[in-house]
Amino acid sequence: MTNISELTSDSIALLKSMISTPSLSREEEHTAALIRQFFHTHEIPTEKVGNNIIAYNQFHSADKPYILLNSHHDTVKANPGYTKDPFQPLVEDGKLYGLGSNDAGGCLVSLIAAFRYFYAHQDLPFNLCLIASAEEEVSGKNGVEEAYKHVPACSFAIVGEPTLLNLAVAEKGLMVLDCAAHGQSGHAAREEGINAIYLALEDIAWFRSFQFPKLSSFLGPVKMSVTMIDAGSQHNVVPVLCKYVVDVRSTDVYTNQEILDIIKSHVKSEVIARSTRLNPSTIAVDHPIVQSGIKLGKEIYGSPTMSDQALLPIPSIKVGPGDSARSHTADEFIYLHEIEDGIAFYISLLNNII
Repeated sequence: MTNISELTSDSIALLKSMISTPSLSREEEHTAALIRQFFHTHEIPTEKVGNNIIAYNQFHSADKPYILLNSHHDTVKANPGYTKDPFQPLVEDGKLYGLGSNDAGGCLVSLIAAFRYFYAHQDLPFNLCLIASAEEEVSGKNGVEEAYKHVPACSFAIVGEPTLLNLAVAEKGLMVLDCAAHGQSGHAAREEGINAIYLALEDIAWFRSFQFPKLSSFLGPVKMSVTMIDAGSQHNVVPVLCKYVVDVRSTDVYTNQEILDIIKSHVKSEVIARSTRLNPSTIAVDHPIVQSGIKLGKEIYGSPTMSDQALLPIPSIKVGPGDSARSHTADEFIYLHEIEDGIAFYISLLNNII
């Protein structure tokens, strides 16, 4: 199919159906079935891994590199400030309203349209693998991380997220730390015990002031924020334990494990990472797919928000129609023209590297 207008019409219809079908993270089975049926209607075979839907171009072969196209069909819970029905697709003033319209339904349907555009081409120098993934909003282990285990190794990925069609060439990772300072109990009226709160304050001061020596060109410094604290049992007992949580936003110049090792070497508190799997990502500016986007007049930048890029073990760019500022907001929407623009952009992005 080469008709952008028809691809756009199909994409908007699919997105409306997705909005009408609740798909909270880990509860995406109905949108998975919907997407799979859409492919079936257009005579494109699919595979299903959990609630992830996988498809390949018709003439894919083992002697060509694979390019991964990925976006997600799960959503967060509807913002309590909604004034419109979040599951009722509504078009007003050129905007399509509904939960997941902007994040990331518009990106997903646009990537599917671009995939369909190239699907039956016999002379592509690359293969296309499309994963419509689940559990992105909760960074779940049964989302793209699991789906990618079931596809051939890909050279790089295009991850669809609302970026106003600019290219995120780096993205911050995330690590949540559970920390505990251990003291010694005693009576508050006497000079006894070791106050765990005071011990924790020393380390918290370090978290607040420490500057990692390496800076990322696109993401700046690693950011650490103490966000929760819990200590004490009653007013006259010296607390023996002070627990606190640290939110760490990692950059592409460190792995999460490297950051964790540095932290442990500086603080006295016990530090346990809930996970180190949500790593930062980056792709070289001279990579052909980045250069393709630059030729199309797009800006490149580093993104502070996380996506499925964090769970892909390959270079990737994050780019798509819509605006990240609308994500997770009340009365979420995407402009209809952004979907058409997104389809044309993804097609041109890939055409430039043929």
